[in-house]
Amino acid sequence: MRAIWKGAVSFGLVSIAVKLYSATEEKDIRFHQVHRDDGGRIRYKRTCQVCGEEVSYDDIAKGYDIGGGEMVILTDEDFAELPLSTSHAIDVLEFVPAEQVDPILYNKAYFLEPDGAATKPYVLLRDALTDSERVAIVKVALRQREQLATLRVREGVLLLNTMLWPDEIRKPDFGFLDEDLKVRPPELAMASSLIDSMAGDFQPDEFTDDYRAALQEVIDAKVEGREVVQPEEVEEAPAAAVDLMAALKASVERAKAARGEAPARGGGAEPTPISAARSAKKAAEKKAAKAPTKKAAEKKAAPKKAAEKKAAPKKAAAAEKKTGAKKAAPKKAARKTA
Repeated sequence: MRAIWKGAVSFGLVSIAVKLYSATEEKDIRFHQVHRDDGGRIRYKRTCQVCGEEVSYDDIAKGYDIGGGEMVILTDEDFAELPLSTSHAIDVLEFVPAEQVDPILYNKAYFLEPDGAATKPYVLLRDALTDSERVAIVKVALRQREQLATLRVREGVLLLNTMLWPDEIRKPDFGFLDEDLKVRPPELAMASSLIDSMAGDFQPDEFTDDYRAALQEVIDAKVEGREVVQPEEVEEAPAAAVDLMAALKASVERAKAARGEAPARGGGAEPTPISAARSAKKAAEKKAAKAPTKKAAEKKAAPKKAAEKKAAPKKAAAAEKKTGAKKAAPKKAARKTA
């Protein structure tokens, strides 16, 4: 990385020499405007609409349109007289809880590196910010403009986040804010259930710019002279939900199914390919567990047959003994009569 600014962080009587680096970079694919027939670059000339002559950078000044075709021209001397803080200082104004800074205010991010012998006071400020769980509100002049910014710690490095001024944030003015719309408690409960079913820990590396990757593939294909195969199936945009409650319930079931969780009883959520495959697998395992194999069935039946054979003689002897007793009974009666 190349430093784009050098200066010092000052809070109280402490001054920390630092270098400023851009903390982010755009990965967007950029194009040039070219002539379709021969690929020649399209150039734009800086011409004056009054005299029609081409103007060099040295002859270009800044002008402010005051309306009615009138223009106020400002020179370098005019800018030099502005009450701009030194262009090489980051002045700490106060330390505030991080949650009090609305993320909408953040603009650009820069890394700060200690310069020269400033490493110890740099580490001191870094550790103090970490222990206090606060961020520093600062003012800094970058590119001839004074900006509000925050200093906070990220991965052991001080990070400068320039911010928009409060009057640069637009106020939302939409008609629905004045409407008396009421959400039913069951709908709110189902929406909360959907949020819970889709909850997770944010891992930025899990997300990718699919459009940029596809565009790069098209460019590579053009370079290599091969044909680019477009996917046949195009995912259609989901239709607008008519029944809000039903849509919420189906969404919860779909989210649970995607995670492999058992659907609620009576759920009518449309199965996804993943959930359908999992359901089929579970059904097959359940069926296999219930149905014993042929050998196991024969093995189980064998002791039963042996027991029946063993019990057969005993039953026959008991029956014979019972029959003999019945035949002897009349003789005893006859003797008694005589």
